[in-house]
Amino acid sequence: MRAPSAALVPALLAACVSVAVADAGTQRDIDPAKSKAHFSIQHIFVEKVDGSVPIESGKVVLEPDSAIPREVSAVLDARRIDSGDRDRDASLESDDYFDVKKFPEWTFVSTKIVATGAAAFAMDGMLTIHGVAQPEHLIVTVRGDAAHPAYHATGRIDRHAFGMRGARLDPVIGDAAEVSLDIALRP
Repeated sequence: MRAPSAALVPALLAACVSVAVADAGTQRDIDPAKSKAHFSIQHIFVEKVDGSVPIESGKVVLEPDSAIPREVSAVLDARRIDSGDRDRDASLESDDYFDVKKFPEWTFVSTKIVATGAAAFAMDGMLTIHGVAQPEHLIVTVRGDAAHPAYHATGRIDRHAFGMRGARLDPVIGDAAEVSLDIALRP
């Protein structure tokens, strides 16, 4: 077998690099200033408590000419939870619930993304809260286009799955929190 000619070697290397780059997709950062994570949970049987947790950072890997990602990861800052009531926030930050001194960040890493339409997808991933990782499922719609995508995701999280059992109020707080996320990417 003959060795490739000297002129062919650079072309083969360039082709291999092109395939590797195309396979890697385009990585974009989540814009924390334009992205939000919201939650809503039943409280004392009659009212819902709403709040937010800032998205600190994240990455989205996109295929060329597609707004539907191949991979998503995000970090949320649990130390800055905001339910609109400072006393309630202090309770949520305590070791009864999120224990933010010990677990200051929540993380999400996608494990499976399936397009459900031209501008929608289902996303499974591992969410880590309170030091416990659990599989979660999100339904996501795409706003914008492939060059400037933004996302709206919804899901439901069982707080008990993450080991959160507030002492005296546990029986009057709902088991599941409704979550919604609005994600924008940096240019």
